[in-house]
Amino acid sequence: MGVQCTKKGRSLVCSMSGELDLVGAAEFRAEVQGWFRRYESLKNIILDLTAVEFVDSSGLGAILGRYKQVSGMGGKLLVIGLRPNVRRVFEFSGVLKLVQEAESEARALAVV
Repeated sequence: MGVQCTKKGRSLVCSMSGELDLVGAAEFRAEVQGWFRRYESLKNIILDLTAVEFVDSSGLGAILGRYKQVSGMGGKLLVIGLRPNVRRVFEFSGVLKLVQEAESEARALAVV
């Protein structure tokens, strides 16, 4: 799993690759928490999952945890680049009923 985040205004844009499983979820959580500790102005998270091939319940839990975190601050969590197999997991689990999906990073930044 690879996680690379950048700060864009009040949003944290995280590009992930590989598998968002137990190990990847821990890496993702730690990376996001580090950014939120450093920058108190952060309010939103945009997840670019274009290069994510697999998501399990640990990955979904990590995403839902970050959703709860930013929602509690009045922010949003958006996803972009869902592959068909990852989209199915998001749909079946109900995650797409909570988090918004955007066509691109630029669209996601415009929504937040």
